[in-house]
Amino acid sequence: MSEPKTLKRAADAPAVKEEGWWETIKVVVEALIIALVVRTLLFQPFNIPSGSLIPTLLVGDYIFVSKYAYGYSHFSLPGFLDLFPSAMPGRIFSSQPKRGDVIVFKLPRDGETDYIKRLIGLPGDKIQMIKDRLYINGQMVERQPLPPFTATGRFNTSEEVPHYLETLPGGVSHEIIQLDGDENSMPYTANTDVYQVPPGEYFFMGDNRDNSSDSRVPPDKGGVGYVPFENLVGRAEVIFFSVDDAPAWEFWRWPWTVRWNRMFHVVR
Repeated sequence: MSEPKTLKRAADAPAVKEEGWWETIKVVVEALIIALVVRTLLFQPFNIPSGSLIPTLLVGDYIFVSKYAYGYSHFSLPGFLDLFPSAMPGRIFSSQPKRGDVIVFKLPRDGETDYIKRLIGLPGDKIQMIKDRLYINGQMVERQPLPPFTATGRFNTSEEVPHYLETLPGGVSHEIIQLDGDENSMPYTANTDVYQVPPGEYFFMGDNRDNSSDSRVPPDKGGVGYVPFENLVGRAEVIFFSVDDAPAWEFWRWPWTVRWNRMFHVVR
């Protein structure tokens, strides 16, 4: 009488094994779907490849950007909308950005490259630089001197550069530095004409004031120009990882290269 029971258990065994594999596949698929939804609609990771936002963001910082901060457009939602932008003109669930926000946007002249800068000029604002001082609507923006900032250059050289706390209209304060610019950006950064920001567009600048190809630099000279509202991808929120002198995947070098003091630092 015990033999049939033994045979029945043996027959059931493959089904149990198959069910275990199926459960594993379901868990993996569900995790991938959740990760895709979070990345598409909530938070997307970016890394910082250049020094245009020093001292706020350093080369090697990894940040989370909130995709929902300003609503959604075909520039911020990947997939078929990139191929058919007319399927989603403008933005949905939109919210206006605030002066001083650090924002990721798609470069207007190609619609593909991700840039990150600080929002300085709102629609209708008049922006000008005079002798390295920022003017908004004819008023010089306040700034206070800070201890010199130590900037690292090529060949591991370092130098101390002017360092300020700038307070924008509306009360947002952030740090800036003035390091001699490169030959591409310098002619457009220290002294400029008056830029009047068109309706529905924004004016961005880097915190590394003389080393930033931003809205001060014409698009045909490699700069950004004005940025339409629909090009905004999201607002920089927090630094979740930072590495000084090595790719992030070289984990065996982390004890010497990770900037532990920048972990979970809020972007302001």
